[in-house]
Amino acid sequence: MIKSVLIKLIVSLWLFGLLVACGEPDPSGPIESSESDTAETEEQLIERAVAIHRRVITLDTHADINTENFTATRNYTEDLDTQVTLPKMEAGGLDVAWFIVYTGQGPLNSEGYEAAYANAIDKFDAIHRLAEEIAPDQIEIAYTSDDVRRIVAEGKKVAMIGIENAYPIGLSMGRIEDFHARGGRYMSLAHNGHSQFSDSNTGESGMDYLHGGLSEMGYQAIAEMNRLGIMIDISHPSRDSIMQTIEVSRAPVIASHSSARTLTNHTRNLDDEMLFALKENGGVVQTVAFSSYVSEARRSYIEQGRTRLRRGVAEQLGYEMLDPSAVNQLSEAEREEYDILMSDIDARIAPRVRTEVTALAPPATVSDLVDHIDYLVNLIGLEHVGISSDFDGGGGIEGWNDASESLNVTLELVRRGYTEVEIEMLWSGNLLRVLDAVQRVSEEIQA
Repeated sequence: MIKSVLIKLIVSLWLFGLLVACGEPDPSGPIESSESDTAETEEQLIERAVAIHRRVITLDTHADINTENFTATRNYTEDLDTQVTLPKMEAGGLDVAWFIVYTGQGPLNSEGYEAAYANAIDKFDAIHRLAEEIAPDQIEIAYTSDDVRRIVAEGKKVAMIGIENAYPIGLSMGRIEDFHARGGRYMSLAHNGHSQFSDSNTGESGMDYLHGGLSEMGYQAIAEMNRLGIMIDISHPSRDSIMQTIEVSRAPVIASHSSARTLTNHTRNLDDEMLFALKENGGVVQTVAFSSYVSEARRSYIEQGRTRLRRGVAEQLGYEMLDPSAVNQLSEAEREEYDILMSDIDARIAPRVRTEVTALAPPATVSDLVDHIDYLVNLIGLEHVGISSDFDGGGGIEGWNDASESLNVTLELVRRGYTEVEIEMLWSGNLLRVLDAVQRVSEEIQA
């Protein structure tokens, strides 16, 4: 029953023009098409892409969740207004979704840690409830690559668990083992804000950091994750933290949802030096379908529009906006006051950013996503590149805006000349290879 209606579904979608967003073949792609490929009609190419998509294991490393959608009366067995549900995964032929135990960054104190831990446990419990109580005949949690292959072969969807932000660990390092026992198989040490373990990428604009990369607890957490077999996710920490992590980790790392900074200049993307370090480490970067991370035109349009609105509101209020170098010269008290001011301005402009900036920004497409895949493959090698969406967490682009449109990524890869073996590696093989390597290192350490 796996993807049993996919061919009919996609052909009908194609007839309605929904595949147009994937764009034309890119002659700059890394792999030359064979003569038989170039002789294909459009219909034959689509049929070939559908067949490849049906055969390979497709895996998305980042899908956020809301626990209100994991109850007995409202859950992913229904076609909810979310980017990922079981019906959408079935329609799009998406086999594996990493559901995310995400916690926003809060204060570094006992109250903050305990609230974060409760939030994390609520999300762990929700994922287990879906797989073990609500729909065990449709989806199962995987803990190893062998689990993934077995579950897919049984005709079910696969849930895996990633932890976005180690903040809920608090000061209790034993919670890392607790999270591993609950199924967590990757974890990032920070999110949008500095944690007790690591600086965040968000400090880059003002060069405002707390630890200078990793804290002492951060180094301890890396050693513990290596021991337990948890992949270390470098998508959100600061550049210094990323480089230090790669240097000290005994196991390969992943970037669960990042793209190439050379193509799109966002602090959430990896620059070439970081990518070469990741390659040397044996890790993988999961290219993410987040519009402002894969389209420089969209990113710059939104950044310029947001700055324009900020300056306008600041001027109306009689405030002065400072450039990053001036912010760095402020005293601690002045900096705190300035941060409060900017938070107030951002809250005031938020509705206008959506309607006057984001809604009018140039769209990002599947072609933009695969441009990043091409770049990464050419720079560090195909075996170090994968695919992710960040669905229900801000991700989604024209052509792949929910799980039901996952075939469009495979179609664009086929257009660029990637083979079935290479597409399998990009969709799941590379990530599962890293998971195997991390778990192998864990066995060696524990032995």
